[in-house]
Amino acid sequence: MLRLANLALLALFPIAWFAPLMRAGLLPLFGLSEISVISGMQSLWDSDVALALLVTAFALFAPYLKTIGLGLVHFDLASPRLLPALHLLGKLAMADVFLIALYIVVVKGVGLATVETAWGLYLFTGCILASIGIGHLTERRARQP
Repeated sequence: MLRLANLALLALFPIAWFAPLMRAGLLPLFGLSEISVISGMQSLWDSDVALALLVTAFALFAPYLKTIGLGLVHFDLASPRLLPALHLLGKLAMADVFLIALYIVVVKGVGLATVETAWGLYLFTGCILASIGIGHLTERRARQP
């Protein structure tokens, strides 16, 4: 069952990256534009390369590398000794969800913009949490004799 759930994440993560995380607009007079992980990173590359690298590492590479690593462990193509490193990658991926939530709170607090969360935020968060759960269950199973 863990194998199938982990394989499903390989398909769900890319969907979550392109799904709308939030809808934002400047003042109530203007329409809302949808922001996804990918569109947010594209904007960051234009304005702040260091932050763009950080978000790219947290949002794309960390969760996907962890998912691939767990798949390798599940199919006995990698040693279970890899699990602590994969656990760290899961923590880094969760940091990205925290950053997105922080951005929403800051923008709403300013009061000049309208921000609505969208279904992609829940999908992305669910993928990260599922990955953490799968990693935890995999570690537990690896410790059993």
